[in-house]
Amino acid sequence: MNKQPQIHQQITFLYAIDLLETAAFYEDIMGFELVLDQKTCRIYRILSDAFLGICKRSNIEIDPGNVIFTIVTPEVDAWYEFLSDKGVNFEKPPLFNPQYKIYHCFIRDPNGYLIEIQRFEDPRWGRSMSE
Repeated sequence: MNKQPQIHQQITFLYAIDLLETAAFYEDIMGFELVLDQKTCRIYRILSDAFLGICKRSNIEIDPGNVIFTIVTPEVDAWYEFLSDKGVNFEKPPLFNPQYKIYHCFIRDPNGYLIEIQRFEDPRWGRSMSE
């Protein structure tokens, strides 16, 4: 049996009709570092080897309803305060979800994509993700 090849980085791509408005949201509001500007796609570092790509698309219908971009952090409340101070409206403020054993909140980007900021509280992870 062949060994699974290594994965060195990860990029999630989302589409935007207005790339400049979306770039301003991820750079100025979320504070993500722009690492590559390809003119029609901008790639942001989320973690050392995890990235978010935003690509301009005017010739397709964007349906953000089936996408959730999730950021996992022990500091859900700190993100809530940070984004609230920048005037971001929350779809749902931080709360505990007993079904999934997570503590999370939700916002939307300018294209309507749902962004979840969450912390795992499930002991099956071996420890709380908030540690």
